[in-house]
Amino acid sequence: MVETVLETERLLLCTWDEALIDEHIAHLNTPAVMRWLGPPRSRDEIVEMFARLNATQAEQGFSFWQIRLKRDGGLLGYCGLKRVNAEGTSLTGEFEIGWGLREDAWGQGYACEAASAALDRAFSVHGALQVVAFTVAGNTGSWRLMERLGMRRRAELDFDDPAFDADLNPTIVYSIARDQWTA
Repeated sequence: MVETVLETERLLLCTWDEALIDEHIAHLNTPAVMRWLGPPRSRDEIVEMFARLNATQAEQGFSFWQIRLKRDGGLLGYCGLKRVNAEGTSLTGEFEIGWGLREDAWGQGYACEAASAALDRAFSVHGALQVVAFTVAGNTGSWRLMERLGMRRRAELDFDDPAFDADLNPTIVYSIARDQWTA
């Protein structure tokens, strides 16, 4: 059963349900959306991902949530929080924010709106002292959003993630502290 976790002016951030897999595959598991995340995933990998996301939500009270438009319920993408678990970084266990949108939703402010709500939740509900975000240098849309959110580039924390090929490394890091977000 899908639960709404956060609501913004235009968006609902919700948990996942297996009934959404075909919609997810059609809109978010595309070469364009997955360009900076590795190749599109198999159906079985997506089923496993949904199960992990919902288990994390149940255990920790946060996860990466689906983003839906309030006006018509359309799936736009995902955004949310997790604990850093990438190999090769000293940030293991820190709060991490991430997002991804379907291609026809790019450039309309949805990711910024969803990420702002997720950051608010990280600091006000979950007690995060800082939140980090990862991308690669070529993903200008993502790191520009990080900067719009007030996150700062942390080159001293960049790392090579062995889960990705050389073209998706190094992983570059941005962060924002609670006092910076609330200022």
